[in-house]
Amino acid sequence: MPKTLDFWQKKRVKFFVVNQKGGKMKKSELIAAVAEKSGLSKKDVNAVIDATIEAIEEALKDGKKVSFIGFGSFEVVTRAPRVARVPGTNKEVKIPETKSVKFKVGKKLKELLNK
Repeated sequence: MPKTLDFWQKKRVKFFVVNQKGGKMKKSELIAAVAEKSGLSKKDVNAVIDATIEAIEEALKDGKKVSFIGFGSFEVVTRAPRVARVPGTNKEVKIPETKSVKFKVGKKLKELLNK
């Protein structure tokens, strides 16, 4: 069984956005929606979205915070190492320090969601 970090570093996570019906919006649906609203081609929108995601990934990798005023911000947080117990066997397992991404919702988006 592969280690979690190695597995996710090799796999590209599919991009989903929650849509108005409470389901999931696939990247292709997001591209179609942005293309319709902007008047750009789907090919151009796809390139812009890919470049945006890549720029956000690079900034986070460099330890920078990425903020979109009113929408929210992405920030890298470090989780301290800890000791956990395996249920059933009660065996102790050391979990190393890990980095994760935290998203904080912006004021405008929060107000939109809570109308």
